[in-house]
Amino acid sequence: MRLTPRAAAVALATVLLAVPGLAACGSSDEPGTGTSTTPTATQEASPTADDLTGDLRIFAAASLEPVFDELAAAFVAEHPGVTVDPITYDGSSTLATQLVEGATADVLATADEKNMQTVVDAGLVSGEPQVFTTNTLQIVVPAGNPKNISSLADLAALTADGGKVVLCAPEVPCGSASQKVLDAAGVSFTPASYEQNVTAVLTKVAGDEADAGLVYRTDVLKADDDVDGIDFPEAAEVVNRYPIATLTSATSTDVAEAFIAFVLSADGQELLAARGFVAPGA
Repeated sequence: MRLTPRAAAVALATVLLAVPGLAACGSSDEPGTGTSTTPTATQEASPTADDLTGDLRIFAAASLEPVFDELAAAFVAEHPGVTVDPITYDGSSTLATQLVEGATADVLATADEKNMQTVVDAGLVSGEPQVFTTNTLQIVVPAGNPKNISSLADLAALTADGGKVVLCAPEVPCGSASQKVLDAAGVSFTPASYEQNVTAVLTKVAGDEADAGLVYRTDVLKADDDVDGIDFPEAAEVVNRYPIATLTSATSTDVAEAFIAFVLSADGQELLAARGFVAPGA
């Protein structure tokens, strides 16, 4: 059975019933890392629903929540013999560190190629990572934009007046991308805090603990009416490319590769697009 986008909600309910407790556990353009830039795998290349069985453990960048829950639900709807463990979401650098230090999973999806390369260099990736989507930054502010922010320069002025701007930590993909766009704009300031993943930045702004921050446009979309997103021209100069790969610790390579094939398929790409992600080369 092929899932259509209109059936995504039904599929999600299906996997939640099949896998109780499915939830989160808790993002820079780096050329030359050897990742493929064009999704070429197809769903048809994976084993059929009748013979594909096993568990699937996924490590995914924080900015991929909740779309990876939806992708997992759709995948299980097509392959009911597969059980997806609760997906581990965190900053890509944190996930890479955990894997290098001994954590195990079947599939890794990061928000940049640099952190994926760390895992590749450690000999923990089976095959070649493939870039499956891209993302760019927006300024995020509380709903209604009470500080009237309209540019990166306004963030510097805000901090000079005692306002609180939060950023991702430099080692996290969204932090690296943030520094690049600030450099491109010739803007410099000291943030109120550095956060370990993009979700933490969004949470502080949505909860009025910060006046502004930099997150991915997909994070603004998933926050609905809790925050506003502000475009700025420098964002187009820094595109985060997201690679995905099977890990050598995979308990079932067939299941891991089938899931990656689904993410790269037309159905998977449609679910990603519905959450604001952009296909490579688009």
